[in-house]
Amino acid sequence: MSNLDPAMISRREGHMESARALARRSRKALRVLRQSAHETRNKALLAMADRLQQSAAIDSILEANAKDLDAARHNDLAPALQERLMLNADRIQSIEQALRVIAALPDPLGLVRTGYALQSGVQLRKLTVPLGVVFTIFESRPNVTIDIGALSLKSGNAAILRGGKEARYSNQSLHALFQQAILSVGLPGDSVQLITESDRAYMLACLQLDDLIDIVVPRGGEALIRFTAEHSRIPVIKHDKGVCNLYIDRAADPEKAIAIAINSKLQRPSVCNAIENLIIHTEYPHTQALLAKLATAGARLLGPADLARQYTDVSPIEADLLPTTYGTEFLDERLSVALVSHLDEALDFIDRYGSGHSEGIVTEDFSTAQRFQQGVDTAAILLNCSTRFHDGGQMGMGAEVGISTGRLHVRGPMGLQDLVSTTYVLEGHGEVRP
Repeated sequence: MSNLDPAMISRREGHMESARALARRSRKALRVLRQSAHETRNKALLAMADRLQQSAAIDSILEANAKDLDAARHNDLAPALQERLMLNADRIQSIEQALRVIAALPDPLGLVRTGYALQSGVQLRKLTVPLGVVFTIFESRPNVTIDIGALSLKSGNAAILRGGKEARYSNQSLHALFQQAILSVGLPGDSVQLITESDRAYMLACLQLDDLIDIVVPRGGEALIRFTAEHSRIPVIKHDKGVCNLYIDRAADPEKAIAIAINSKLQRPSVCNAIENLIIHTEYPHTQALLAKLATAGARLLGPADLARQYTDVSPIEADLLPTTYGTEFLDERLSVALVSHLDEALDFIDRYGSGHSEGIVTEDFSTAQRFQQGVDTAAILLNCSTRFHDGGQMGMGAEVGISTGRLHVRGPMGLQDLVSTTYVLEGHGEVRP
């Protein structure tokens, strides 16, 4: 940690006692959760969902969110982050529905992954158990407070949540309601804890507690993830940026191409599964119409000078800026465009500029679709559908801790099935090893 300034190190040490006390409370709650009934954990989720239908609760959440939005505007927070921060009646209803979906999912604990009799006569079973204490660091989106808390609770894990200061009031309002719901069914309130200390040094203190916290999940921008990975003693599951790409093959259906491209980019530009690059085969006969439709729908198209001369809807980018542009997660209406002469060139482009999050193709050629699927290295492949479907809620998981772009333990949406570990149970009748 030599790159930390002395003041940060000093503040970190000053927070250690408080951080350790918080983690110990989570550890104590974990023991109760491990022994709790699946039905009890579900009751807590449904109790929270019921609260989100009450007018008084909705009003308190929206009032808290309004404070955060006012501060965001005052501090010139990026428009994409303001959009992520905003709550309204529809988004609160989506949180409520996610809670009910999660509650309806099967219990992920106690499943027998394998089982057999040993030669000694001892019976062996490999069972699913909670991961432990899960520390999640996230930015902007206050719904994540409930999504991660609900998934952790359902899977018997204790959660420590550290949201961004831009969502401070919203997170606190949602967390207070959730704690009430948890306590109402007899589970510990410390099952889901929210860090209210905004000093980054407090987060640093928590990242040293590998004896009490089992896993850390950073969910946000590149700077947050890099900082966490560099300074954590706890194993890290990265939920990195989404530089997502959509390839329009020469055999693409023009109507599908337009609908999928517009939805992938503009349905909600500020999220990680929205595309940032549109790759088009040079022999695709409907490029002009596709780009015109995208521009009309609100996309701000960017591309190399020769492409901009050919298609007036595209604004030129200087050649030396193209690599940076193609590798940028805009999180707004900007969309980079590139032309390729064959599939391998498209795969090379994705390897160079993509972040391994979501890669899509539109084509009516089965062999091309198969080659794309086999050739691309990513957490999700979207064949003839929008990249916006790469989402825990859309994929039937209710919600997600985040979308992992790594390769170890989990890749893609981190849902219930990814919040468990395993333990071996060996049961005998007095057998001893010879």
